[in-house]
Amino acid sequence: MAISRVLGLCLLFIATHSSAERPLTLFAAASMTEAMQHLTQRYTEQTGQPVRTVFAASSALARQITRGAPADIFLSANQKWMDYAREQKAVVSDSIQTLAHNQLVLVTPIQSHLTQIDLEKTQLTGLLGRQRLAMADPDHVPAGSYAKTALQQLSQWSDVEPRTTRSRNVRAALALVERGEVPLGIVYLSDAKASQQVKPLATFPSDAHPTITYPIALTQHAQADAQQLLSFLTSPAARQQLATFGFTQANHD
Repeated sequence: MAISRVLGLCLLFIATHSSAERPLTLFAAASMTEAMQHLTQRYTEQTGQPVRTVFAASSALARQITRGAPADIFLSANQKWMDYAREQKAVVSDSIQTLAHNQLVLVTPIQSHLTQIDLEKTQLTGLLGRQRLAMADPDHVPAGSYAKTALQQLSQWSDVEPRTTRSRNVRAALALVERGEVPLGIVYLSDAKASQQVKPLATFPSDAHPTITYPIALTQHAQADAQQLLSFLTSPAARQQLATFGFTQANHD
C-alpha cells in the first residue's frame, strides 16, 4: 500500500539532511500520535535533544525502514511488522521490547442516538442500515487486521465486509466517524480517548483477537543518542503516561 503524501514529504525532508544534522527520528504507528508527541516533547525539554516524529500505518513505516529511511526508532502497532523489519535486518533484534498494549472498540459520532451495546448479541449490519463501517485496511494495517479477526470470531465478518470503508490507517478511519460520514467505526481505545467527536459503544472481547501489542526497537542505522531516547520511552514513568492515553501497561520484556 502506498504511504501517505505527508509521510513521503517527511521522509524527503529527513533524507536531505545528513545524520549529523538531523534530530533523532521516531517512526511510530498512527495510533500512538498523541502519546508519542507528548513523550518526545518531554524528552526534548529534559535533554535539549530534538526528536522528529513520523506517524503512519505500521506496514508503511516498516517498509520504508527496510528501504533505508533514516529512522532511529521504530514503534509498531503489532508484532508482525516488527518481525518483518527484524527479518529484513532493519532493526536491532536485541533492542526489541513490548512498550504497551491496547483495546479495540466500536465508536459512533458523539451526537449519535446509539447507546452501548453487547457485540455478541448485536448485529452491526442492523445498526448500519444503508451506511458503512469505517475501519483500517485489514490487508495492510494492524488495527484493520485485529478488527477483521474480531468480527470473524463474532461471526459477523461475512455480513459486514461488503459494508466496510477501508482506510489507510486507524486515524483515517476515526476521522470518518468524527465527520459523521459513517455511523460506526472500529478503532483502538486510545484513539477514542483522543477524540472529542466520538463515543465508544462497545469494547471487543479480548479473546476475539490477538493481544494488541506495540513493540519498539532501535533501527540498524540508529544514531548513538537513540538508545537514550529508547530508554526514556520504555521507562516506568513513560509507561505510566501511556496509560493516561488509553494504553495498557506492558511489563519489561
